[in-house]
Amino acid sequence: MSQQQRMIFHKNSKVSDYFSLVKISHTIFALPFALIGFSLAIHEHTNSHFLYLLILVLICVFFARNAAMGFNRFVDREIDSKNPRTAFREIPEKIIRPGSALLFVLLNACLFIAAAYLINPLCFYLSPIALLIVIGYSFTKRFTYLSHLILGLGDSLAPIGAYIAVTGSFALIPLIYSVIVIFWVAGFDIIYSVQDVDFDKNEKLRSIPESFGNRNALMVSALFHFFAIALVIFAGLFRPFHIFYWIGVIIFSAILIYEHLIVKPSDLSRVNMAFATMNGMGSVIFAVFVILDIFIR
Repeated sequence: MSQQQRMIFHKNSKVSDYFSLVKISHTIFALPFALIGFSLAIHEHTNSHFLYLLILVLICVFFARNAAMGFNRFVDREIDSKNPRTAFREIPEKIIRPGSALLFVLLNACLFIAAAYLINPLCFYLSPIALLIVIGYSFTKRFTYLSHLILGLGDSLAPIGAYIAVTGSFALIPLIYSVIVIFWVAGFDIIYSVQDVDFDKNEKLRSIPESFGNRNALMVSALFHFFAIALVIFAGLFRPFHIFYWIGVIIFSAILIYEHLIVKPSDLSRVNMAFATMNGMGSVIFAVFVILDIFIR
């Protein structure tokens, strides 16, 4: 599609512009773990309003992620315009104006807080803290190579938040899944970041690949994914789960191992496959088997 054709397409589809801005398809990373947290809570605390709560949880995930990604695109607009890999994004290409993107962020942030208010008081009180974490991530690459873990922390709010939506309280098992998400997301974000190591050095942006090189970064990514797999196994023993859960563990673990086999310091051609395709599949498949195990005995 030519540049002119792309501009005509976007002018005629404003909603798709904003969905593209926030990479709406990437919701598939955090959402399955939110559904795990929700399912655990419903199974342990029967609630006659579970459908109403499920809708509100899905709305919260949607609006919080839109606010976070929209703010990231707004804050990084100058950086994105310099990077050949990201120069086509909506703000650098002037498909969406910076002011419009910021208004989109504020709207989604307000709707997230409103949805949290409709769930229960604890969700409402915690909602500004959640927003601070997911939005604050956008600044971290400017001063710390641990930004990958901050991104993971933002996504890790999904399972514990969904659990709190039902129960109004904290519990250990959804917290374990939150820690799993931290290491899982940080691991695949490092893989994604190896594409930009030279650009990050030139722009003085911090990341594990920029600080330690691609080879060492991929080793750290593998270590983080090892922690994620170990915690998935621990969670299965802690609850305990049954056969469906362990099938999910095997598939999820195999997918994580495979993505490290296809991305090498000398061959980054399949980074996008490892980052998006494999992790999207892994999260959905794992969630399906965990939820089956929760409700089918």
